[in-house]
Amino acid sequence: MKSLTNHLDSLRSLEELSKRLGVTDRSMAVLVLLSAVVAFLVISPMFWLLWRAITVEPSRAIDLIFSSRTAGTTINSIALMGLVTVFSIGLGVPLAILTTRTDLPNPRFWTIVAALPLVIPSYIGAIAFTGMFGSGGQVDTLFGTTIPNLDGLPGAIFIITLYTYPYVFLTTRAALLSMDSSIIDAARTLNAGPLEAFRRVTFPQIRPGIAAGALLAGLYAISDFGTPAFMGASVFTSRIYWEFNNFAVEYAALLALQLIAIVAIVLVIEAGIGRDEDATGGPSSGSVIHLGRWKWLAIGFISSLGVLTLVIPVAIFTNWLFRSQGDPISSLEFEWVYAFNSVHLALIAAFVACLFALPVAYYSGRTNSLLSRILERATYIGFAVPGVVIGLALVFLGTRTLPSFYRQGIWLLVFAYVVRFLPQAVGTVRSSVLQVDAKTIEAARTLNASRLEAFRRITLPLIMPGVVAGGVLVFLTTMKELPVTLMLRPVGMETLVSIIWGAQADLAYRYAAFPSLLLILISGFSMLILLRQEGSDLN
Repeated sequence: MKSLTNHLDSLRSLEELSKRLGVTDRSMAVLVLLSAVVAFLVISPMFWLLWRAITVEPSRAIDLIFSSRTAGTTINSIALMGLVTVFSIGLGVPLAILTTRTDLPNPRFWTIVAALPLVIPSYIGAIAFTGMFGSGGQVDTLFGTTIPNLDGLPGAIFIITLYTYPYVFLTTRAALLSMDSSIIDAARTLNAGPLEAFRRVTFPQIRPGIAAGALLAGLYAISDFGTPAFMGASVFTSRIYWEFNNFAVEYAALLALQLIAIVAIVLVIEAGIGRDEDATGGPSSGSVIHLGRWKWLAIGFISSLGVLTLVIPVAIFTNWLFRSQGDPISSLEFEWVYAFNSVHLALIAAFVACLFALPVAYYSGRTNSLLSRILERATYIGFAVPGVVIGLALVFLGTRTLPSFYRQGIWLLVFAYVVRFLPQAVGTVRSSVLQVDAKTIEAARTLNASRLEAFRRITLPLIMPGVVAGGVLVFLTTMKELPVTLMLRPVGMETLVSIIWGAQADLAYRYAAFPSLLLILISGFSMLILLRQEGSDLN
C-alpha cells in the first residue's frame, strides 16, 4: 500500500512538472524536443570555442591574456564601447525629445531623417570616410597634414556613433510616446522648471528606453568588425580576425573568450540599470515645448546628421564610381554573380532561420513555462556574441569535425548566419503567435482536428505575416554580414561584402563603390519595414 502511494505521488509530481514545462500531450513533447534541438545547435559553437581555449597550456594562456598587447586591445575595446554609448545617448535623447515633445514642424519627416543612418552599415560609412578623409585619402593627398586624418580609434568612435545613435533615438522616442505627459504638466504646476521636471519626472520614466538603446549601441560598438578594421583600430574584433589569419588560433580563441566575458558583464549591468518598477505607461498627451527661434537650429542639427551619414557617403561612392583610379584590377571588377551569391545565401539563411524559429516561437508563445523561456533565450546567444567570434568558433568546428563542410560548401556559412540572426525571426514569429486567440485553436480541436492539423490550417496562416517579416529581417542582415562571410565562405565564392573588403584592402576604393551602393539600396528596405511597423501601430 505504501509503495502504491509513493507511485501515485511520483505520477502526480511528474504531472505537475509536465504542466510547469508546458508539456501537456505528445505533440507538445515533440515541440519541446524540436525547440531543444534548435537551442542546442545555436549554442554549440560556443562549446567548441571554449574547448579550443582550454587546450592552451595554462602558462602560455596566462602570458597571452596578461600581455601588454592584450591590455592595449582591452582598453581600446572598452573605450570604443563606452564612448560610443555616451555619444549615442548625447545624440539620441535630444533628438527623441525634439521629435515628440516639441512643436518641431513635420516631426514624422524629421524622425525619418534622424533614423536614416540605420540604412547604411557602419563599415560602409567607414570605407567612404577613410577613403576620402583618412590617412592617404583624397583630402590628405590634396592638403597634407593641415587637415586632421579620420582614422584609428578616434575615427572608429566617430563613425560608429554616427550609425548607432538611432538605436537610442528610437527606443527613447518609443518610451516618450508611451509616457503620459500629464505628469510633467503636474510637475510644472508645482513651479518645477523644464530641466527640473525632466530630471525628476521624465528621466525616470524613459530610463529603461534609454538603457535599451544604449545596450544596443554598446553591443554594436564592441562587436563591430568592419569599421575598426578599416580604420586601423586595434580592438578585440579586428585583433581576433588578424590573429586568425596569421594562424595564431590559440590567441584568437582566448581573445574571443575575453570579448564574450565583457559582453556578459555589459548585459548584467544593463539588466540592473534598465529595470524601473516606477515607470508608468499611458497615452502621450499634454503641453509641448515651444522652440521659438531655436526651431531653425533644431532643423539644421537634424539635417546635418542626415547629410553627414547618408548624403556624403553616397556622394563619395558616386564620385568613385565614375572616376578612374590607377590601373584596372581584374579580380575586383564587379560581376553580377557577386550580387547573386549574396542574395542566394541570404535567401537560404532566411528560410532556414524561419524553420528553426517556428518551434521555438510557437512553444514560447503558447506556454509561459520556465523551459520555454530558457529555450527561447538560448536562441538569442548568437545575436549577443560578435560575428567574428561565431565565425572563429565554427572554423574550429568545421576543421575538427566537419572538414567536408568547411571551405567546400555553403552550409556551414548558412548555419553561421542562422546562429547569428535567428533571434530576429524568433522575435517576430513569437509576437504573431501571441496575437492568435487560443479559443480559435481550441474550436478547431473540438472538431476532431489534431494539433498539427489545427496549426497548419489555422495558426500558420495567421502568423505568416510575422514569419515573412522575420525572414525579411534575416535576409537584410545576412546581406550585410562581414566577418562571418569572410571567415566561412567557400574558396572562390565572392559576395558583395567580400569584394568591398578586398577593394578596401588594396585601397582600390573605386571597386567598392557599386557594391556599397547596392548594399545601401538593399538596406533601405529595412527602413521601409520599420516605417510600416510604426504606421501600423499608429493606426
